[in-house]
Order: sequence, then C-alpha cells, then structure tokens
Amino acid sequence: MFEKSVECSKCGKLFPCDKVLSVCSECGGALLFRYDSDELTEKVSKDLLARRQKSFWKFIEFLPLSSQKSIVSLGEPYTPILRLPNTHDVSFKNLFIKDEGRLPTGTFKARGMAVAVSKLKELGIKRVAIPSAGNAASALAAYGTKAGMDVYAFMPKDVPTAILKESVFLGAKVYLVDGLISHAAKIVEKLGRKYGWFNLSTNKQPYRFEGYKIMAFEIAEQFDWNPPENIFFPTGGGEGIIGLWKGFNELKELGWIEKTPRLVLVQSSGCAPLVKAYNEGEAEVKKTWENADTIAAGLRVPHPYASYLILRALKETDGIAIAVGDEEILSSIKAFMKMGIYACPEAASTLAALRKLENHRILDTDENILLCITGNLMKYFDTIKLERDKVPLLDKDADSLD
Repeated sequence: MFEKSVECSKCGKLFPCDKVLSVCSECGGALLFRYDSDELTEKVSKDLLARRQKSFWKFIEFLPLSSQKSIVSLGEPYTPILRLPNTHDVSFKNLFIKDEGRLPTGTFKARGMAVAVSKLKELGIKRVAIPSAGNAASALAAYGTKAGMDVYAFMPKDVPTAILKESVFLGAKVYLVDGLISHAAKIVEKLGRKYGWFNLSTNKQPYRFEGYKIMAFEIAEQFDWNPPENIFFPTGGGEGIIGLWKGFNELKELGWIEKTPRLVLVQSSGCAPLVKAYNEGEAEVKKTWENADTIAAGLRVPHPYASYLILRALKETDGIAIAVGDEEILSSIKAFMKMGIYACPEAASTLAALRKLENHRILDTDENILLCITGNLMKYFDTIKLERDKVPLLDKDADSLD
C-alpha cells in the first residue's frame, strides 16, 4: 500500500516492489522494502491502531501487500508481553518476555511466512522451497498449503521428530539431508531451476523480514511507544534481529518512538559465527563455523547469509553478541518451566545469556529487559532427558507412597 521501492542493503540499488525478488542482481546483497513515511503518517496514527483488533495484521499498511484480500492467515494473534516473577534468579528488576510460541505452528517463524506467502501468492508464485533447521519449514508448510502452493522442505536428518511430523502432515514435500542447514541450502539453490520453485531461504528475499519487523511494532505499542532498553533475541540465520532493527528504525522515522532498543544477539557456543565476528570487530562472518553442534537446532547455522546486515543491526543499536553452552540452555529451559513458560531451547538461551551478562555489569539493573521467547517447548521435549525408571512406579492397588 505504501511501499515505494526495494533497496539493496549493500550497494543501494533500487528494485520495483511489484516484481518477484530474491537478492540484489548486482552484488548479492539482502533486499529491504522501503516505505513512504510521510504518507503513512498522514493516513495512519497510533490512535487508529489502538482501536483495531489486536491481531498480527493490524499493521497492514506497513506491509508490502496491495490489498487485505491478499492475506493468507491462520489466525495470528497479537502475542503477549508477560512480566517475569521475582523467581527468575537474576537481579534485574524489570524483566519481561514476549511469547511468540502462541503463533500458528508455535514459533515466530509464522510471522515471516505469513507475509512472504501472502506477497508471493499476490505475485503469482505457485511453488516454493526452503532449507530449514525445522521451524521455518513447518511454518511455510502451514501457510503455503493454505495458499494452495507446492511446498518443498529440506531439513537436516536430525531435525526434531515433532517438527518433521508437523511438516509432513501439513502437506510439504519433505526431504532430509545428510548434513547441516548449509548443505540443505546448497541443494535448494542447485535444484531451483530444474524444479521451478521460488527459494525462500533466510535473508535471500525481502519478504520474511516484513513479518518479523511487526514484532517491533507490537513491542513498541505494548510498552506505550517507549520500547524496552534491551531486547534479547536467539539467532541462527539472523532474520529476527534484522526484522526488529528494521521495524524500530521505521518507527523512529515515523516519529513514533525516540530511540531504538539495544539488541542482544544470543547464539550457542557450539555454533557462534556471529558472536565470533562481533568479538573480533569484523563487519561480516568470514569463515564457516566448523563442527557446528548444539541442542538448539535453530541456532545451528554455520555461515548465515548477509551476516553484514545482522552485525550492522548490532552496531547501530549499540548491541551485544553472546554465546551460551548447551548445559546453560537446558538449565534455563527448566527455570522457565518453573515459571510456567514453555521456552524452546533457542528461546531459553536468552535467559542463559542474561545470567551471563549479569556478572559483566553491562546492563543497568533498573532498565527494562525483554526476552523474546521465539518458540514453544512442546516440539522439543525430547531435548530434556529423563530416566523413566527413576520415576516411582506404584502398584495398581497401592495404598501408600512408601
């Protein structure tokens, strides 16, 4: 409705909004939609938004769709902000979570796929493919099937069983790959012309960012247009960080917020190429992370595409990148559960990172801190090991617990 161009984030080349786009044809950079902020402020106000139903789509003017009729929806809610109780084991006083696990398919990936599928349907795309650690594939399967598209999903062979079942039963043509997501991505790239699909890989098209940026819009409104000083986000491919950065920048251009939050990027120490690049002052990831291994499947991305844009988002928000170990993630999953929060391993890494940063005194204990719970634990219970024979077994006629 109000988009004016698509711009390469690397070389600045402009592209039309009404054409099917992937990456920059000149330099291979990631593409970003740009909007007419002056026209938007004339047509849309905070008061208008406040009167609308609390739905993902209440911000439709800020999305690259030509009509509400283009929307492919599975009933996306406006995900809640919850204040954490004082039992979270850290000294920070104002700690919140945003529970993205309440979205369709149980993860924040639904945001990107809802917008991407809606736009691609508008552009006439009938067949899509994706390399995925799991959740992006299941989200694409859900929305792509709803839109009548053929969905091809390529995932590492050790993808969590629940997500594999989900993707298959949602109607995707699923292929397991004997390797990592990077190997799956090469297959999607190599076979694209032969099978005629549109490649929806992370950061290799401008559409998914638009869904993720709506997180920033929701957060800003939920904090009365004064967003929290710090936002922790678990990061594999980096599209969530890019989406938040883009969304808060757009809100600042509109004059609706005064400052952008500091973005805290969290990775697993078993696969932390962005943290390594950040710590070494690099502008992008230069080498593929070797022997990537972590229980947080979504964080196992050895060489994220357009890493320069992720690191730019950190630099421009005075952000931080930190890695945590699998044992810390497991401990945080259990801590969240005791608070009644079902955080997937990726999301639990944010609490582990907060605990780690507490000792560094980088963050003010009085500042507002938001942990993004990017997915629901229900798909990942196999991650938490339990020795079944150590759980007491009662006789069917038991009359005592002794």
